[in-house]
Amino acid sequence: MALKSYNPTSPGRRGLVLVDKTDLWKGAPVKTLVEGKRKTGGRNNKGHVTSRGIAGGHKQKYRKVDFKRRKFDVAGTVERLEYDPNRSAFIALIKYEDGELAYILAPQRLAEGETVVSGEKVDVKPGNAMLLSQMPIGTIIHNIEMKPGKGGQIARAAGTYAQLVGRDRGMVIVRLNSGEQRYIRGDCMGTVGAVSNPDNSNQTFAKAGRTRWKGRRPLTRGVAKNPVDHPHGGGEGRTSGGRHPVTPWGKPTKGARTRNNKRTDNMIIRSRHAKKKR
Repeated sequence: MALKSYNPTSPGRRGLVLVDKTDLWKGAPVKTLVEGKRKTGGRNNKGHVTSRGIAGGHKQKYRKVDFKRRKFDVAGTVERLEYDPNRSAFIALIKYEDGELAYILAPQRLAEGETVVSGEKVDVKPGNAMLLSQMPIGTIIHNIEMKPGKGGQIARAAGTYAQLVGRDRGMVIVRLNSGEQRYIRGDCMGTVGAVSNPDNSNQTFAKAGRTRWKGRRPLTRGVAKNPVDHPHGGGEGRTSGGRHPVTPWGKPTKGARTRNNKRTDNMIIRSRHAKKKR
């Protein structure tokens, strides 16, 4: 997919750059693989705002995507590629040999009419899923499980991928996009290839309304508020917010470490915060 820029026929079109979706399916999704989706507006059952910055947005239907890929040794044909409003990546409709339909995350270079299959050990081809222990070292992968049978959790956003870089004590070593290297159990599943739509991060939406369509409200900066409303508020003239940036509730923010999971610390070989080798 390429990027598409628009002529400045109006202020909202000036500078607009979007992903070209002309090759995607233009009809409705498969009804049996779709369910209704309600919006909360960021409010709880008492009507209080508990998640700021959420509101409105275009009406959406949730597509049931198969992140587990546990239908082993049954080949599936790619019927079409579709847009999914719930994620940045595109999805592919798969029709298996037994007639079952399923949505999967579409990897790059997967085209309509191609076949994909999942199993313990299959060909290393974009869209095929297999156990991490059976993959060759150096394979580019996405939709990686962290617990066997739970479904993929790592590398699911548009353009993301990880690389299998080694094996050790019944586990595999995976290098993530962030630079982190970690152990993952060898009996977890992963899908070959990088996720589709790598140009997603290069879009320019050109107007605030396009972000509102996505269901995001504007957030007021803390330094623009009064002291009663935010810890950064007040002061004479323009101030930067103090030495230690905090949330409206006083918790450290803007890069403060929040990870607190000693149980899985030994699974991380190299932190994403470690200085990169030159």
